[in-house]
Amino acid sequence: MTSSVAKQIQVGIVGATGYTGVELLRLLAGHPHVDVRVITSRGEKGLPVAELYPSLRGHVDLSFVEPDNEALGACDVVFFATPHGVAQSMMSDLMKYDVKVIDLSADFRIKDIALWEKWYGQKHGAPQWVGEAVYGLPEVNRAQIAKAKLIAVPGCYPTSVQLGFLPLIEAGLINLNSLIANSASGVSGAGRQAKIDNLFSEMGESFKAYGVAGHRHLPEIEQGLSVLANQKVNLTFVPHLLPLTRGIHSTLYATLTKTSVDLQSVYEARFKNEPFVDVLPAGVFPQTRTVKGANICQLAVVRPQGRDTVVVLSVIDNLTKGAAGQAVQCMNIVRGLPETTGLHHIGLVP
Repeated sequence: MTSSVAKQIQVGIVGATGYTGVELLRLLAGHPHVDVRVITSRGEKGLPVAELYPSLRGHVDLSFVEPDNEALGACDVVFFATPHGVAQSMMSDLMKYDVKVIDLSADFRIKDIALWEKWYGQKHGAPQWVGEAVYGLPEVNRAQIAKAKLIAVPGCYPTSVQLGFLPLIEAGLINLNSLIANSASGVSGAGRQAKIDNLFSEMGESFKAYGVAGHRHLPEIEQGLSVLANQKVNLTFVPHLLPLTRGIHSTLYATLTKTSVDLQSVYEARFKNEPFVDVLPAGVFPQTRTVKGANICQLAVVRPQGRDTVVVLSVIDNLTKGAAGQAVQCMNIVRGLPETTGLHHIGLVP
């Protein structure tokens, strides 16, 4: 990744040992304007990155080091690919430097501090920076992202759900009190951890719901949808676990308040200039495999039997458009690059 080009973006990554971190490294390794200078991990200090992830051999020649604010502060952009709570603990010191921070964790997504503490079960470590954070959904906040010092990258489920409902809410076409999101994710969404429920023999050839009574992505999704609607939105959100490695399929339901509108045209018009949202032709439905490894959200909108219920199908790769790809997209915006730079990957099929 080392380059002699003077205008290369100097990048630091905090916590690149998980699935989101290695996906971020995969994307940055192919980015023509990026030079990754620092990759931190306390637990893997001294270990070559390519030894942990051999897929990066010949692309990433660095070793993991302990986090150091001075080294990170010397970068142009610092990514956090860490569990919640880590970015909070480092943010005040890091904000003293002239650096842009792109946080892939949930630390700065939710504006209501008490609500964040309720859902994440701990005291917020940097509440003074929550108001400064810009929610990193480019299709909604592109202008704010361009000027931001701290960007909170949306979660994977929230990305698929918000993009799916976005045109309906903006056009005022649905009842906002009874939205439903039935979402299913591959097991990589749970992170790279030793957990019995994630073992192949436990989740293979099976399909199950979890977090039915309440999932920590719910307040983030409701917050985003409420901002779009400029009023309170109520969502029933039920996540499921799919027996596959990566991908999210969200099936969204809403009651139409206007039934004379051509919904296909509404979606096509809203996203016609969005490089990473693909509205499929009428009658064609998205599949998780078609977006695997690509920074793309594929959408389909249907009105079954011509009744007043609208169904939206939204599919993303949870590690790419749902995390690392969207983070790189935000970096491109911040640095004034075309959003598609380094993100031209086509979905892997089969």
